[in-house]
Amino acid sequence: MALNLSILKTRSLTAAVFVLVMLTGLLWNPWSFLILFSVIHFGCWIEYQKIMVLIDKDYAGASSLHRYSVMIAGWCFMLYLVNGNLRLAGISLHNVGWWGCFGFLCLLAVGEIVQFKTLNIKNIGRSALGLLYISLPMALLTWLRTKFYGSPLPLTDRVPVLMIIGSIWINDTMAYIVGSLIGRTPLSAISPKKTWEGTIGGIILAIGVMGGIGALIGPDWNPFSVGHWMAVAAICAVVGTFGDLLESKMKRMAGIKDSGHIMPGHGGFLDRFDSLLIATPVACCYLMWVIG
Repeated sequence: MALNLSILKTRSLTAAVFVLVMLTGLLWNPWSFLILFSVIHFGCWIEYQKIMVLIDKDYAGASSLHRYSVMIAGWCFMLYLVNGNLRLAGISLHNVGWWGCFGFLCLLAVGEIVQFKTLNIKNIGRSALGLLYISLPMALLTWLRTKFYGSPLPLTDRVPVLMIIGSIWINDTMAYIVGSLIGRTPLSAISPKKTWEGTIGGIILAIGVMGGIGALIGPDWNPFSVGHWMAVAAICAVVGTFGDLLESKMKRMAGIKDSGHIMPGHGGFLDRFDSLLIATPVACCYLMWVIG
């Protein structure tokens, strides 16, 4: 696969804007993070539901109440995993998340019964998969971002999320560049443009770069050893590749090229965050074990 300089230029320019917005949301404070990832959460859900309708026409029969209730319930799950010290007008976001999640799931069930006189198990199953695919990873990232809020170490509340997202960014970028330059062997028929050379190159470079970043930050700012930075990078690079392939498979089943068109050269929300959605739960399990 030859390196297309025009495509690379477009991807680079939009990626620069994307990185600026992401870093502002990630690093500023927990509220900017919540706003940013709330937008990403709902953007992913809208595209996921569009894809599900194209894959299964029966899902088009799901009511607006069903579709909005499940995505809002997923968002409330994000709030439920927020650090209990975060409050809005004196009200704990954690408590708002609990009752909101419960309430909107009940509303979904009631709406199904009123509309169809029964629960449409297949539609509920597709929506439940969306909760696992989109809302769970977003909620886990929210938990990581807010768990250490107020820690005396300046970057402790930011580093875990940056480790995961940084690993995904570096792997995706390096896999594209290496694959474009020397890629010859297709990785999978699901995504013909991906190559083994690009995939392996992306993994190796992600581990090396993230290990270097971990070493540069130092223990006064960074609670994790270099080995943990490299382990998270390896997890995200390997598992994230499966996330990319999963979304490619969904798009093939739906008969579309991109999940959306929010970013020239990068597609939609799911196109941009497909690796993150699958890698986050695995990386979080590792970090939970490290944190203890």
